[in-house]
Amino acid sequence: MPRETFIEILGLKDLDRAGWLRSGLNNVESVAAHSWGVAFLAFHLCPDELDRNRILQMAICHDVAEVRVGDITPHDGVSSEDKVAMETKAMVEISEKLPRGKEMLELFEEYESGITPEARFLKLCDKLDMALQSYEYQNRTDHDLSNFRITASKLVIEYGYPDLLRSK
Repeated sequence: MPRETFIEILGLKDLDRAGWLRSGLNNVESVAAHSWGVAFLAFHLCPDELDRNRILQMAICHDVAEVRVGDITPHDGVSSEDKVAMETKAMVEISEKLPRGKEMLELFEEYESGITPEARFLKLCDKLDMALQSYEYQNRTDHDLSNFRITASKLVIEYGYPDLLRSK
């Protein structure tokens, strides 16, 4: 029944983002809050030539697997391949129980592969959300979180969207 799966996925509201915790912060955003931030940025920054609706759908689905595997960061000692395998397994299991699960799984796989312009743009929004959140945390603590912004900047430039870093 989807009800139990919906309740499970809502657990993303209570799953803290691991990178912030590792940086010594308290009261950090949840995975669900991060996913909302990514979707919000994508809604406002999406170039006209991309499919905004597809990007927003992808934004909603891109972190769902974390409700089962956790928020795995590069510092956890899990290879990229193993992380993708674990998350894909979780997404397959979760998607089998949902009315639009097949579509959700396809969106997740598109995001992970990064082969479409929409997936690449959403990956940028994911990093941009992290960078912007780092400013928020740095403004209220004495932690140096510039490493989060450096990571985001490299990807934004590599993917060819340097305008995302410029204020308008």
